[in-house]
Amino acid sequence: MSVDTPDDLRGLRAAGQVVAQTIRAMRRGVRPGITTAELDAIARNEFARAGARSGPQIDYGFPGTTCISVNDEAVHGIPGRRRLRRGDLVKLDVTAELDGFYADACRTVVVGDARPQALKLIRASEQALDAALKVVRSGVALNEIGATVQRLVRARGFSVCDGLMGHGIGRRIHEKPDVPNVFDPALTQRLSEGLVITIEPLVSAGGPQVRMHRDGWTVSTLDGSLAAHTEHTIVVRDGAPLILTA
Repeated sequence: MSVDTPDDLRGLRAAGQVVAQTIRAMRRGVRPGITTAELDAIARNEFARAGARSGPQIDYGFPGTTCISVNDEAVHGIPGRRRLRRGDLVKLDVTAELDGFYADACRTVVVGDARPQALKLIRASEQALDAALKVVRSGVALNEIGATVQRLVRARGFSVCDGLMGHGIGRRIHEKPDVPNVFDPALTQRLSEGLVITIEPLVSAGGPQVRMHRDGWTVSTLDGSLAAHTEHTIVVRDGAPLILTA
């Protein structure tokens, strides 16, 4: 969507703050022995307190309130009986709907101590997002986002996960345009002021190929390597973008 009125911006900001608060609460709950279902219950309680709903449940009938992906799982992991273990990489991917507005963000966190390579992987995902945010402004070509993410991830010695990307958002989870994490010469359209999108580098410690699980939701790296995912919902502006989920 595009932000056309002050009410639009207020609604998006409110949804974004529900997402940010929910991720903070979930991060506090991450510890060895907790199940992903118990983490999801933390999110469900935060949503209930804010009067928000789960975007994936509304739009797609997703089985959980949030997507919780562990280790080689890149996105769309279903919360369940899995217990987290020390050293696990956990992706907390939260999309909230509040009063008709959507916002989406993700953080990758470590359970306890992490191996140096895992920390480098998470930092690469975070740095790729930060670098992309620095190039986003009205008038910039859409493919500059993917070019920036791809360049940084490769420079760190990692891969961008195939086919997983950011997107427009606002009144639904997934709106136009798609926001790839790799350079696509065909995506020459210019970012317009007020456009609401997510930027979400999804990074693999191994190869870029991914696979879908039999559950029809969870996407993992094909080679079983660790994956990291960092995401914000932003509003494109003439200057630096407005981060709604900070």
